[in-house]
Amino acid sequence: MNRVRNGELYRYICDTKGVFVQPALYEAFGLTVVEAMTCGLPTFATCNGGPAEIIVHGKSGFNIDPYHGDQAAELLVDFFEKSKADPSHWNNISQGAMQRIQEKYTWQIYSQRLLTLTGVYGFWKHVSKLDRRESRRYLEMFYALKYRKLAESVPLTVEIKWNHITRGNLGGSSVSFASS
Repeated sequence: MNRVRNGELYRYICDTKGVFVQPALYEAFGLTVVEAMTCGLPTFATCNGGPAEIIVHGKSGFNIDPYHGDQAAELLVDFFEKSKADPSHWNNISQGAMQRIQEKYTWQIYSQRLLTLTGVYGFWKHVSKLDRRESRRYLEMFYALKYRKLAESVPLTVEIKWNHITRGNLGGSSVSFASS
């Protein structure tokens, strides 16, 4: 990976008033989304996973549903038509993207949050005398209350195993396709 080249690629696309599109079925965090928005690229990214939290729809970018490509295409066309009619529209989304990153996703913010979490964990570990079984129950309860509904909302995929590979050394590979 060439970081300088990749950074320049984002800047070039930005200088030509382009956009960044990331239509993944699911993205755990969305580092490429953060990179694109840092450069001021209006970003269209999946509504499943991390990008849904990174992007404020219509202000710092756009969330698209990868299972509905026609709607995503319509959103892109609408964006470019508005930007052609009013060049400040592209600039507003670009500025919104950079502002969102500066407010939520800088290394300084990340390190402060990490230090806070380590402090909380260290204090919690020091004052509690929970054994491993109790800790596991606590984490299972936290998962059930906080993350189960989020996990259930992610669409399922169907895994198809290749019966044979015609070329290459890819024995036993699999491909995932979205189910409806």
